[in-house]
Amino acid sequence: MKKKLLSLILIAISFSATAQSYIGYTHDNYAGVQSVLFNPASIADSRFKTDVNLFSISGSVGNDLYGVNIFDTYKKGYDFDSQSKITPKSANNGIANFDIMGPSFMFNIAPKHTIALFTRARSVTNLRNINGSLVDQVKDGLDKASDFNFNAGNPNGASNTWAEVGLSYATVLYQKDQHFLKGGLTAKYLQGGVNGYVKGKDVSVVYNENTVNPEQGTLVSNGQITVGTSQDFEAKEDYDFDPKSMGFGFDFGLVYEWRPDYDQYDLSKAKSADNNFRDLNKYKLRFGLSVTDIGSINYKNSREDVYNVNGTITQEMINDAGNFYDFLNEHYTKIASIKGTKTNLPTALHADVDWNMYKKFYLNLNGDINMVSANKINGYGIADRITLTPRYESRWFSFYVPITYMEYSGMQVGSGLRAGAFFIGSGSILTNLASKDSKAADFYLGMKIPVYEKKFKDTDGDGIIDKEDACRKVAGPVENNGCPWPDTDKDGVFDKDDACPDVAGPAENKGCPWKDSDGDTLLDNVDACPTIAGPIENKGCPWPDTDGDGVLDKDDACPTIAGPAENKGCPILDADKDGVPDNIDECPLIAGPAENKGCPKVTKATLEKLKVEAKSIFFVTGKATLSDAKKGVTSGRLDAIKEILKNYPNAKFAINGHTDNVGNPKANQKLSEARAKVVMDALIAKGVNPDNLTSQGFGATKPVASNKTAAGRAENRRTEIVYLGNL
Repeated sequence: MKKKLLSLILIAISFSATAQSYIGYTHDNYAGVQSVLFNPASIADSRFKTDVNLFSISGSVGNDLYGVNIFDTYKKGYDFDSQSKITPKSANNGIANFDIMGPSFMFNIAPKHTIALFTRARSVTNLRNINGSLVDQVKDGLDKASDFNFNAGNPNGASNTWAEVGLSYATVLYQKDQHFLKGGLTAKYLQGGVNGYVKGKDVSVVYNENTVNPEQGTLVSNGQITVGTSQDFEAKEDYDFDPKSMGFGFDFGLVYEWRPDYDQYDLSKAKSADNNFRDLNKYKLRFGLSVTDIGSINYKNSREDVYNVNGTITQEMINDAGNFYDFLNEHYTKIASIKGTKTNLPTALHADVDWNMYKKFYLNLNGDINMVSANKINGYGIADRITLTPRYESRWFSFYVPITYMEYSGMQVGSGLRAGAFFIGSGSILTNLASKDSKAADFYLGMKIPVYEKKFKDTDGDGIIDKEDACRKVAGPVENNGCPWPDTDKDGVFDKDDACPDVAGPAENKGCPWKDSDGDTLLDNVDACPTIAGPIENKGCPWPDTDGDGVLDKDDACPTIAGPAENKGCPILDADKDGVPDNIDECPLIAGPAENKGCPKVTKATLEKLKVEAKSIFFVTGKATLSDAKKGVTSGRLDAIKEILKNYPNAKFAINGHTDNVGNPKANQKLSEARAKVVMDALIAKGVNPDNLTSQGFGATKPVASNKTAAGRAENRRTEIVYLGNL
């Protein structure tokens, strides 16, 4: 022990630990009274009617200096200093926590109000800014060290042990549609136990080895050290409990829940059997925020001494030291001493988000932020932390795997479970099993008596709990004490509401069968005209005839204008006003006499005009090609012919071609046929209906003048348009 005394003076303690409790468990909806320790609002609208904690304990150790195989440390002969992996830095840090929860209770005193009463014993230790290189150098004592020169800086260590009695109150602050907000407050009476702290200021050490006599090696130190304890242990080494060392603290928190299916949990619609849905999870997302451990303990008998540690010591001086205070007083100068100390609690900010992924599967993200300064004398707090925890959660069983990044000790993976009245877990157990360089270890376990909120039994599902149901196995209304109303005719209408209790009938007719008043085979309930017979296709109503023309509207193409049935009830029109109705008028847009079926007659004057126009159609000599030289004249004649022919849409005309007798008769015949067809095609191209035209060639067989003279032959070379009659 004596060889470690110098290290204690210069750097306090080289081992540090992580300080959170119940990692993975406290955010379970069935954590009960334990959840109030981290957010007092969490117990409002709880799954518990009552939760009684019999006993639970949580502890954790870890550090950023020593890495070990946790399970090797239990082996006989294990040497922590030589067999661990040391990672020294100029400022190694850490904290430690042990938390024992005694008999504690949680009660739902009303649908929106919950209280909790808990007892708790706690111990938290912080060690910060420790020079790990110096620790490594002197871990075996100065007599085993070689020359070194270190700036130890401002090491700071504090430890406090105390007891708490807390009273928590949580309530629903706001509830509207999908938004649900809870708030909670905890007031705590604090009873101080043991408090101690060491704080260095600008400490540096230089060691000069004596190879002849290692115990005479010298260590020169400079700086200032403050040492404080909850009582004067120099005057009396035995611990004396001081009931006057007490204080007060409080926690507060808020929880918001997003409940997108809020309408399923509407209390105004809840039945007795629903028990206000208190046994169900109602949120999709939950957000929590809290601040804990605001307060302090006043140690009235505490002692704080400040030493100037400028001086030189040897290993022999350490070996001869009787106790810690003797060593300080013999070798260093005390420059200040005071009585009474107020010790603040490890104030921290906590936040969490809980996502109900699917049914009983959740994913929780939570974290802690220390709010105590690392340089505060007698200041201790928690480690900054963030944890992602997937979990399966049900009323009697939960299983979770927390994955944590912890300040100082890094990543760690744990596991835990809750089974009815028992829970156990660790935030680092899986890491400890797998790693040979673990810097953290923690555990927790507990026993409780959970009394869950539950649905009352309703065997027949009629909303009336069995203890109030006169017919527990058959559903019935509350007005009939849970028994069904009788239905004599089995028509689904209870006798109390049935106008025809002995004859089956639909509910909409008060339990009576429908009639067919007009005898059209449609019952009155589906008959749009129940007192007038009509076809089924018209919902039992007669078809109307709006224009009174004897054609029913359903068949009348003109239901508001009278017309004969043969024209689908529409009047027959005479568009060209020629006295021939359009339905028999072959030329409905051109006036004509009835004897010609409403089409105009082809007159001699018309035929004479066609003859004149046709004479002006010229061809290239000896060819069936319209003459280019007289193209304008020919085109004009064709247009004129077209305009004449369109006035006779039902007339048939022939285009006849003729030649003189000069040349071969067969060639003349073919030429006349070709020229007649050319004229016909030209007229069709200009818009004349092909059905109204034919073409024919006669060669030189039908002369109109003598072929002996040039004038006669010119007259015989002609094109004629002949009326053949109607189509």
